[in-house]
Amino acid sequence: MNWTLIWSIFFFLLHVSVVVRAITRAHRAPASRLAWVAVIMALPFIGIIAYFFFGDPSASWRMDRRLTHLRKELPRLPAAAPIAPDLPVPYAQSFARAASINGFQPVDGNRAELTADSNEAIDWLVADIEAAQDHAHLLFYIWLPDDNGTRVAQAMMAAARRGVAARVIVDGLGSRKLLSHQLWRDMAEAGIEQVVAFDISYPLIAALYQRLDIRNHRKIVVIDHHVTYVGSQNCADPEFRIKAKYAPWVDTMLRIDGPVAWQAQRLFIGDWMAHGGKDISELLDHIPEEEAGGFVSVMAGTGSVETHEGVPDMIQMLLASAQEEVVITTPYYVPSEALHGQICSAARRGVRVRINLPAKNDSWVVGLASQSYFDSFLRAGVKIHEFHGGLLHAKLITVDGQVALIGSANLDRRSFDLNFENSLMLLDPELTGEIRTQQDAFQDASTPVLRQDVEDWSRLRRLMVNAVGTMAPLL
Repeated sequence: MNWTLIWSIFFFLLHVSVVVRAITRAHRAPASRLAWVAVIMALPFIGIIAYFFFGDPSASWRMDRRLTHLRKELPRLPAAAPIAPDLPVPYAQSFARAASINGFQPVDGNRAELTADSNEAIDWLVADIEAAQDHAHLLFYIWLPDDNGTRVAQAMMAAARRGVAARVIVDGLGSRKLLSHQLWRDMAEAGIEQVVAFDISYPLIAALYQRLDIRNHRKIVVIDHHVTYVGSQNCADPEFRIKAKYAPWVDTMLRIDGPVAWQAQRLFIGDWMAHGGKDISELLDHIPEEEAGGFVSVMAGTGSVETHEGVPDMIQMLLASAQEEVVITTPYYVPSEALHGQICSAARRGVRVRINLPAKNDSWVVGLASQSYFDSFLRAGVKIHEFHGGLLHAKLITVDGQVALIGSANLDRRSFDLNFENSLMLLDPELTGEIRTQQDAFQDASTPVLRQDVEDWSRLRRLMVNAVGTMAPLL
């Protein structure tokens, strides 16, 4: 019996079966399917391992089933939902797409303040926790036991001791330093209810039944039903000591008071119950107070189970509505081809398009992949600026000084297809103007990337940039 031939046929059929799985997996872009086929066939056995660790766009079948069940069972609108406000025709479809992701609807009567920097955001958050009377719900991808992280933890512990229902969700990977720190145990002893999203305390065991790199990247705060925060900031110092050489982390947060907080609450409760927290769905019986004035907004919670192409769809529709100007701020730019094409198309039809990226990225792979888009940007007329005041971590888009999109999602495939993110779309010239002013401040600390700069790249750099760029569907 020729065992060499038998094993060769076995491994060939194994590779073919994994290729078939990669090709037939739902919600995959053609470029992603092709890239995985190349990896599986070019790297015998290693490609198969890589695919099962990083290729399937779901955390685990148990989590998929639980999230799908909760999405159906939890209410999508308050029991007495207000009538959806009329929206200007250019933006109606963008808001409709954002609302469709979770079954929400745009609501008006919201008021917001924009933080000046990370420390101010923590000051405001601590003050809100100290004023909480019923509950304080916090979800952060990264929560560090540093100065700001400890301040927030202490405020939550004090709230729990005075009878406030204090609940915390942290991501198992992003907040691993907190989870191994005494502060986490102190929080539990003080009465804070805790949940770990995608727990990987035992990674070798967890790898057998879940994909390790799908994370809960959201930043959600809900206090007493009516106050919520949305933006890019984690619960940490701007010095971000785990990656200090890229510091400071430059973030933007909105503190919102209004009925859209119900939608943030719905996202928090879904995550809370999906990851093992007790049933607190009765909190969704709360009916938000209707107030005159304020701005229209809608929350969108995206993830590998909850939606398909939600983030790029929202952005592409906003780009299609743009008449004069689009300003984009993002730390990571590895988009779908459709989104990149839409950005370039907006510039070609005369819209002023500007994108602000960090000059020094904490992920050199993503940084190089981002640069692979520079040439097509510049040829289309998109203005590129690289920020030099730290790691620009804010995720912002403003359109025509009227509409803004702010949240946790980066413009990369990980945020589009894998990670759980939350974003807010809002219509308000005054608040959008404030965000736009902050984007101008980022530009003032940046240098432009000129056409000649890209043309002067060495062959080696061009080779590296374009080689990494071909990996974009896998990033």
